[in-house]
Amino acid sequence: MDRRLIFLLCLTLLSIAGLASAASAPPAGHITGVGGIFFKAKDPKALAAWYRDVLGMPVEAWGGAALRYDAPKHPAALAWNAFPASTKYFAPSTSGLMIDYAVDDMDALLARLRSKGVTVLKRDDSDPNGRFAWILDPEGNKVELWEPKH
Repeated sequence: MDRRLIFLLCLTLLSIAGLASAASAPPAGHITGVGGIFFKAKDPKALAAWYRDVLGMPVEAWGGAALRYDAPKHPAALAWNAFPASTKYFAPSTSGLMIDYAVDDMDALLARLRSKGVTVLKRDDSDPNGRFAWILDPEGNKVELWEPKH
């Protein structure tokens, strides 16, 4: 086969592959992930200290935490879901927001929480996505804890 023909055939295949990947790529100007979670608190310093001391969140001197996606056993994606205003899933909290935190060892975390007087509202080890538990933080926000299946 002539080299020019092989070269043109290769260019055609690369061109087709490029068009296919360009067609599947989302257009510019879209959401790529969550860059932060921000919420109001009656006492931000006390609440940050509770999350640090009770849940083991790595709260920094600036008052927040940088939670890494590449941490060992951390899920590769973050779930985003808008619930109906009538949902009871956040109860007993009256807040319109609930944060789900991925955890590395549910048993160890719940033992630490109980030792610090935190009531576990419910626990579910039967979900196909992993193990779940729910608590309230000191300001009454429901917190979902999730140990993903590995």
